[in-house]
Amino acid sequence: MNSDAKREALERILAESREIRGVSLWQDAWSRLRRNRTAMISLWCLMLLATLAIMTPLLPLQSPIDKDLSQRKFLPPNVGTVVMGSRPGLKFAGGTLSGQMAEFEESIRAMESKAQSTSDPKERAKIKQSIEDRIEVEHPFNQMWNDLGPVAWWMCEMRVAVFGDYAIPSLFGTDKLGRDLLARVFWGARVSLIVGIVATLVSLIIGVSYGAIAGYFGGNIDAAMMRVVDMLYSIPFIFVVIFLVTFLGEDSVKKKLDSIGIDQITIFYIVIGAIYWLTMSRVVRGQVLSLKHEQFVDAARTVGASQTRIIFRHLVPNVLGIVIVYLTLTIPAVMLFEAFLSFLGLGVSPPDVSWGLLVNDGVQAITPLKTRWWLVVFPGAALAGTLFALNFLGDGLRDALDPRMKNRT
Repeated sequence: MNSDAKREALERILAESREIRGVSLWQDAWSRLRRNRTAMISLWCLMLLATLAIMTPLLPLQSPIDKDLSQRKFLPPNVGTVVMGSRPGLKFAGGTLSGQMAEFEESIRAMESKAQSTSDPKERAKIKQSIEDRIEVEHPFNQMWNDLGPVAWWMCEMRVAVFGDYAIPSLFGTDKLGRDLLARVFWGARVSLIVGIVATLVSLIIGVSYGAIAGYFGGNIDAAMMRVVDMLYSIPFIFVVIFLVTFLGEDSVKKKLDSIGIDQITIFYIVIGAIYWLTMSRVVRGQVLSLKHEQFVDAARTVGASQTRIIFRHLVPNVLGIVIVYLTLTIPAVMLFEAFLSFLGLGVSPPDVSWGLLVNDGVQAITPLKTRWWLVVFPGAALAGTLFALNFLGDGLRDALDPRMKNRT
């Protein structure tokens, strides 16, 4: 073969090589995950659930806390028309939420104009304080919803602007206090999902950092750190959580925490997350032990990378596959634990609501004479469906991220 033919063959091979595109681990995992129908259905269901939970204040739902013992106690699922703010006990102007808001805002504007017209600074400050107190106590939103944050408050304003006084009928029935169960299930989803996500992220940060450090340093440091994990494993954490939640919920302690902006439900998230990191640390430690002698770690040492950079920049990203899989399996465990504590009355406390608290209320309302099935079926189905979806997604991610499963059908 002459030189021209060799040159042409070489150029052809180079042109073909340029057209070849490699597939990264994550691209390959996503491609395989998409072929898993059950995992993809679970993923889309979870995304829909998360979207609805986030958008709950915007949805035309009834109030989750407004009680009507006289007319709406233990109503079965129905499609009866409901007008926001129409309960006589509320004494809203015109019997509507929008009417009461218009009247309240007009009175607030009158007080604001009075504050602007006065020349006495003390009188102006007194009027402004009165306005804040009235908004906190008398604003219609604070009577229809509990402890709205700035974003949720704005979303409720948009909800009234778009849907007015319309509310979806009690498709899930009502509870023992006449509160709409559909609204409570949606608002409970926000709390249950946040508990699962925040507590799991807390366990992720602690467990990954602890396990990666133990696995990288090895030797006596690893042995000492793992013995701490072994000792913590021997502690019955259900009693620890019950003790901490009870202690931190005591009035004097609660006031001190409230003064620094930490409420009880935030403590609840952190406490649960702080006890779920042990298995995560062991899983990460085992992966780091198998990776720390690889060539890319030696190369990082050669160029002068610090130990912290090697651990968190090179080793931790290489164990993210197994971490993500374990993460999807930890979220349902945390949610189930929260539901269990709320069922015992030690978790989320009223007027906040979670799926576990709703199931507990439903079980208490069931008697041999009256089987009010909707109080247990709907919250229980929401919780069970979410747990199933998370477990199916976790199984799918495990298969997609496992190289040994690549060539299996």
